[in-house]
Amino acid sequence: MTLTPLLAVEGIGKSYGGRIGCADVSFDLWPGEVMGIVGESGSGKSTLLGCLAGHLTTDTGRVIFDTAADGPRDVLAMSEPERRMLARTDWAFVHQNPRDGLRMGVSAGGNVGERLMAVGARHYGQIREQATDWLGRVEINADRIDDKPRQFSGGMQQRLQIARNLVTGPRLVFMDEPTGGLDVSVQARLLDLLRGLVRRMGLSAVIVTHDLAVVRLLADRLVVMKDGRIVEQGLTDQVLDDPQHPYTQLLVSSVLQV
Repeated sequence: MTLTPLLAVEGIGKSYGGRIGCADVSFDLWPGEVMGIVGESGSGKSTLLGCLAGHLTTDTGRVIFDTAADGPRDVLAMSEPERRMLARTDWAFVHQNPRDGLRMGVSAGGNVGERLMAVGARHYGQIREQATDWLGRVEINADRIDDKPRQFSGGMQQRLQIARNLVTGPRLVFMDEPTGGLDVSVQARLLDLLRGLVRRMGLSAVIVTHDLAVVRLLADRLVVMKDGRIVEQGLTDQVLDDPQHPYTQLLVSSVLQV
């Protein structure tokens, strides 16, 4: 077993003027582990995810990632080109709205192929073969490879975004409400797909969601946020089955609308 966390979050803070987005957030994520982050709207979970993924500038704290080449490094201290390279190779980000993570004017195969080309793939035949394989993995028929994402349903667009992100085998995946805005039956199918991919690939992931059923199914450990701070964290089943903090108890009992 490794003694080094894949991601070490240390005292992350972000404010918007006088309003706290998140404050003094710390946790470790271990290789092969899925961390769920939950809380009601405005709890700070999306701000935290944006800070971790480098989409937002933090006020305080460090995000230490155990890079394959150089060992643990503070991502926030990296140069912009280094962070962009990290986002193309070891990291991936699945947006709630797949249109934010896809090129809508490029074919399905092209969307997947672009990620491969970003890490150095150049052989057209091999790129197309890998794209076809990944479309199959996310339950999109191979004969749709030349169709544009705008011709797909919302659920298919989200599955395509997942294929685009996972085709290069990233070591860490950030997911922002991956089932948000989808019909219940589509959500269930997507969750089943995600659970299978996460387990088969041994992915490490950080998932932000308002849906406790999502973290129950996907997350090994759980962080509960309120007013920008962590109020409880632990093993997912332990937190959901025996919540200790009053706020978590309200979430679990569905008293709060999250």
